[in-house]
Amino acid sequence: MRLWRCVSLRQLAPGLLCAASRRHVRSVSRCVPVFRCVPVCPGVPVVMAEEAKKLAACAAVDNHVQNNQVVGVGSGSTIVYAVDRLAERVRQEKLNIVCVPTSFQARQLILQHGLTLSDLDRHPELDVAIDGADEVDADLTLIKGGGGCLTQEKIVAGCAKHFVVIADFRKDSKALGQQWKKGVPIEVIPMAYIPVSRTIARRFGGEANLRMAVSKAGPVVTDNSNFILDWKFEHAQNWKEVNTAIKMIPGVVETGLFVGMAERAYFGMEDGSVQVRDPPVN
Repeated sequence: MRLWRCVSLRQLAPGLLCAASRRHVRSVSRCVPVFRCVPVCPGVPVVMAEEAKKLAACAAVDNHVQNNQVVGVGSGSTIVYAVDRLAERVRQEKLNIVCVPTSFQARQLILQHGLTLSDLDRHPELDVAIDGADEVDADLTLIKGGGGCLTQEKIVAGCAKHFVVIADFRKDSKALGQQWKKGVPIEVIPMAYIPVSRTIARRFGGEANLRMAVSKAGPVVTDNSNFILDWKFEHAQNWKEVNTAIKMIPGVVETGLFVGMAERAYFGMEDGSVQVRDPPVN
C-alpha cells in the first residue's frame, strides 16, 4: 500500500505563505486518503512552478526542522526556498541550527542567510537532510544530479537520520523516465568516461553521453573535479540492482539513483496544495 497525502493551503499573500504552511500541513494528519487529493479550500487558483517549489520547501522545513539540530542543505532551485524559510525561522524562533551543505551553491546560500555553516568533519551525523530531486517515482526512488552535485548530495543524505525531498508537481512520476528525459547522471573519473559509457550501454541499453557545459568550452566539471555522464535508459529497470552494478564499474564515483533513501517527499501542486508521499508499506 502506498500512502499519498495531500495538504491544501489557503490562498495567501506571498509574504505570509511560508509562515502558515506548518499549521496547514500538520492539521491534515487526520485525513489520509489513499491515492486521492481533496483540497480543504476549493477554488484555490493555479500557482506557477516557482510558487509550488516554495510551498513544498516551506512545508518540509516547518515539519522536520527543530531547535538544536544539524541540517543537511541540498542543492538546486527548490532549496533556495528551503534556506529562505530556514533562515526566517531561525530569526523568528531563535533556533540554534547548524547547516552542512552539499555543494558550493548550498554553502553560499547558508553564508548569505547568516546561518551557521559546518561540515561532515565536525558534524558527521545529521538530524535531517532536505534536498530537491529531478524526478521521484511512486516508490520514492529518485533521480538526482541535474545540477551536478549528486555525490555530495548522496553523502549528506546518507549521513542524516531523516532524508526529506522537496519538489514541484513536474517532478512527480509513477515510474522514472516519465517526466525527466535527460537520463540518470553518473559521476565518473575523467580518464574513464569513455570505457564507463560503453560498459553502461552494453550492459543496460540506452546511451551514456558526456555532459557538456553551456557557458564554457568542454564538459561539465563537478565540485570534485570529475565528469558527468547522462545515461538515457530505454526502459524501466530494477533500480536497486542497476545502481549497485553501475557503481561497481571501475571509474564510476557515484550515480544519481537514490534508492531507498528518502523517507518522505513533499510536492507543491498546481492548485496550491502540498502533496506528501511516504514510501510503500511492504
